[in-house]
Amino acid sequence: MDPLKDKVVIVTGAGGGLGKAFAQAFAKAGAKVAVADINADGAVQTAKEIDGSIAVTVDVTSEESVNAMAQKVMDSFGRIDILINNAAIYAGIQRKPFYELSEKEWDLVMDVNLKGTWMASKAVFPFMKAQGGGKIINISSATVMSGSPQWSHYVASKGGVIGLTRSMAREVGDFNINVNNIAPGFTLTEASLSLMDNAKEYGVQRGAIKRGSTADDIVGTALYLASSASDFVTGQTIVVDGGKQFI
Repeated sequence: MDPLKDKVVIVTGAGGGLGKAFAQAFAKAGAKVAVADINADGAVQTAKEIDGSIAVTVDVTSEESVNAMAQKVMDSFGRIDILINNAAIYAGIQRKPFYELSEKEWDLVMDVNLKGTWMASKAVFPFMKAQGGGKIINISSATVMSGSPQWSHYVASKGGVIGLTRSMAREVGDFNINVNNIAPGFTLTEASLSLMDNAKEYGVQRGAIKRGSTADDIVGTALYLASSASDFVTGQTIVVDGGKQFI
């Protein structure tokens, strides 16, 4: 039996990149998928590739928008079993020393990456509580462990996601809701490939596994955290980076 068959999953930021890979993997595992993205065209395109899925346009920084997302999924599928908080601003942000970043840039990154995770979780929580459980899977970054320079706003936002994960897990355990976090290393998505010319070789020699990471390397951890196999795992951060941070 497939442990995720007919489970309902929302994947934010699923219009492309890692989010799209999550959506496809969960659909392959038998789940019913809500493809959510601020890019309506991207969400629709991903949904077209996944039978039985729905596309939802969402701005995770807007309470009205995330509440509408949750309600649309409830109206379409009748429940919400899993939320993957994947939506983030990444490739388009400025890389500068912390003392040169503008307040506007700092606030934008925090709003999407940290506030957005909180807002989407808040939106689905009443439905998960009412149905007796659920799984929330946040996506942070292994850059929190390495402290990537000239990216302090991004690193801080993803560090905040780790703290939020631990706190939320303590608050919702009594409702049979698990909250965990995946911290991917540098992953070869479209966004990452646009950052530098040598993206495919970046950091490879620092890893225990000496190759670049693809989206497929990350999705297995999400499938595990969404399944009953992880029912006693909560508040945790799993780093998936081929062993770069610990050697």
